[in-house]
Amino acid sequence: MRDVRGLPDAQHVRFESFREYEDRFDALVPRATSVIRVFERRLSARYNSSVRCELLREFLRGDATRQFLVVVHEAAPLVQDCPRLLRLALEYHPRVKMRQTAPTARHVQDPCMVVDDRHYLHRFNYASMRSTQGLDDLPGAQQLIERYEEVWEGAAPVRYGAPTGL
Repeated sequence: MRDVRGLPDAQHVRFESFREYEDRFDALVPRATSVIRVFERRLSARYNSSVRCELLREFLRGDATRQFLVVVHEAAPLVQDCPRLLRLALEYHPRVKMRQTAPTARHVQDPCMVVDDRHYLHRFNYASMRSTQGLDDLPGAQQLIERYEEVWEGAAPVRYGAPTGL
């Protein structure tokens, strides 16, 4: 599909499946060259999978300037539900950063993943799986980055110790 904004390489796909969202997330990680930004209400169990953590490890291992940034509404479940991800965060600290939104940002309800400044996944509301994926869509990615940065700036760092439960 061609982008209506005139970028001939931009592609967009709409879908409505949580599994497809998760699969597309994993498929986008290898495309990343500098930064992966994630905003979610809370992280899914797939963030604790060995497959996703290895994809993220490969991304971070590729260059010492790469970053994985996560902001969530609900940070408390991270320690119990995502010990592999927390171990990765400790291993690659400070390039893996996790924050929890401020109460004033809890109205933001559209999860997203933005890879570098060109690819993204965007769910229109965390209560629904209606989503879109943009590839090589610089204007669309930039809009999500701007929104993400607003939420990020007001969020507090998540405190976590050594993960348990593996």
